[in-house]
Amino acid sequence: MRAVSLVLVSGALAMSSSFADAQVGGSSKLGVAVEDVKLVAVGWSVRKDIIGKTVYNESDERLGTIEDLIVAPDSAVSFAIVGAGGFAGVGRHDVAIPVQQIQVMDDGRFVLPGATRDTIKALPRFEYAK
Repeated sequence: MRAVSLVLVSGALAMSSSFADAQVGGSSKLGVAVEDVKLVAVGWSVRKDIIGKTVYNESDERLGTIEDLIVAPDSAVSFAIVGAGGFAGVGRHDVAIPVQQIQVMDDGRFVLPGATRDTIKALPRFEYAK
């Protein structure tokens, strides 16, 4: 099975440097450049294709659900917030997983190699800054 890193998949979220060129004579470009439209068109929708998807280990054990993606100040997608354990959100333990560690399989499944339910539960709880 061919796997790709979630970092490569999230590349559609980071536009090229031609996204917003420097202002010239009182004008500026907004939106994406023509070459970037192609990247956006074949990219993934975070809302449709990533958020809410199940994360498995290589033994096909369900580890949790992708609840959020964190974009660092440098515009890189850095962490996937995975909700693990619990039922219907009750008792859920959110953890931050570096996106480089998550693989996307050919069948669209998200896999965290080497992880188990116990290793996920042992990770520090993720909480949003106030």
